Amino acid sequence: MVRDAEMNAEEDKKLSELVAARNQADGMVHSVKKSLAEFGEKIGADEKAKIEAAMAEVELVLKDHSDDKEKIEAATATLTEASHKLAEQMYAQPTDGAAAGAAAGAGPEAEAKKDDGNVVDAEFTEVKDK
Repeated sequence: MVRDAEMNAEEDKKLSELVAARNQADGMVHSVKKSLAEFGEKIGADEKAKIEAAMAEVELVLKDHSDDKEKIEAATATLTEASHKLAEQMYAQPTDGAAAGAAAGAGPEAEAKKDDGNVVDAEFTEVKDK
């Protein structure tokens, strides 16, 4: 039994890595599609075409080579590289005041840090109705 587990451990590890690569690729496609829909007009047509081609390549690899981890990772890396311009535009031009505040470092975390001096330590007693 232990020998079977040891023999299958390498295969299980490879399968786990393949699943992780597929999930990462699928998540990247989903994320880039969403970002492209929201910020695609802020990048040039050439960049947009490169991103769309890279997304199509990832989708094709996931469909046709679903068990080839290296191809999946290579296609995902290409999509990541192609989407850098889109990411730059997303972070360079905030869409609303909250995003502008977050980009300037004044997000909710910064506000919480400002209020740290007003922390009150309190004790409580649970009261049960009789």
